[in-house]
Amino acid sequence: GALGLPSEPPQIQTPSREAEEEFYCVKWISWKGERTPVIMQSENGPCPLLAIMNILLLQWKATSRCFQVKLPPHKEVVTAEELMAHLGDCLLATQPREPSEGLQLNFQQNISDSMMVLPKLSTGLDVNVRFTGVSDFEYTPECIVFDLLNVPLYHGWLVDPQSPEVVQAVGKLSYNQLVEKIITCKQASDSSLVSEGLVAEQFLESTASQLTYHGLCELTAAVREGELSVFFRNNHFSTMIKHKGHLYLLVTDQGFLQEEKVVWESLHNVDGDSCFCDTDFHLSHTPGKEGAAAAPPDHQLQQRQVDQDYMIALSLQQQQGQEPSTLSDLELAQQLQQEEYQQQQQHPQHRHHPQQQPQAPVQARGRPPGEQRQRQKLDLDCVIL
Repeated sequence: GALGLPSEPPQIQTPSREAEEEFYCVKWISWKGERTPVIMQSENGPCPLLAIMNILLLQWKATSRCFQVKLPPHKEVVTAEELMAHLGDCLLATQPREPSEGLQLNFQQNISDSMMVLPKLSTGLDVNVRFTGVSDFEYTPECIVFDLLNVPLYHGWLVDPQSPEVVQAVGKLSYNQLVEKIITCKQASDSSLVSEGLVAEQFLESTASQLTYHGLCELTAAVREGELSVFFRNNHFSTMIKHKGHLYLLVTDQGFLQEEKVVWESLHNVDGDSCFCDTDFHLSHTPGKEGAAAAPPDHQLQQRQVDQDYMIALSLQQQQGQEPSTLSDLELAQQLQQEEYQQQQQHPQHRHHPQQQPQAPVQARGRPPGEQRQRQKLDLDCVIL
């Protein structure tokens, strides 16, 4: 469940290993000028629980809601039970938006249902995306927790509207429904149905990274500036924020527990290339990591230049929103790849994470697979230049 980071060395299994997995390390960062905790993720950790809890920890500045969690100032480890207790307190502190008696009863039922869902947060949630919008999911009881806490849930696995054949084949179906349709169409005697099934299957294969350039553009447009949300992709739930028009995922891999300058990871490409940033969203130069170099005396000047170049590269993804009639997703993909290639030549900090590459679509569950993801072909929206 790491954010596309190199896997940790294999660890020796001991009888107490299971008990150790009950604990999660706390990383203290400076967030908006205040020392703030972030829960780190061990191997196969409960990413839905951590993604939600980290939002509750980071949004301490919120004034209109009670959904804030604070940990003791010297807390170094926390258990899943403690996290769920904090989350339960937040749920019980929620109030219905409308005071009418009918809605009050429905609200109490939702609270009851959400408390039943809490244990699932530590093992994985059933999440079934629809390919029509970044907030479109099949409604399941698990969604109640997000609704009650007012935590947005997003994904970026969208069909490009400029591909009418794919739009026709996928329609408004959810992922699970689309898989069933593909199986049915393959067995049909009608050649047009068989063809439609093949188009749908090709869509799933070519977008196995579960993020498309159209989805990335829509996601960037939909998320509000400064908004903390949960992002679902490849069976993993991440804490996401939008800062100065660009998207970032919170780095919770335990391997970065001691890396103070690695807090956020940019989300600006569908194929896994990304950059690590510090708490102020400046590119981080992590000692001992691939591509890192000793900081020169004029480091601050160089940092400003790197940040400026980086933002120029990222800003390309917004062009479609500004000029929808002149820039297609295909052209956007070409420009992004060309710009990123140039950036990589100039700044080796842009690193590639092979673990975040496409994997075969599976039943969408919140628990990430234990094995390392193998690199497959790039999303077909991309063109190798």
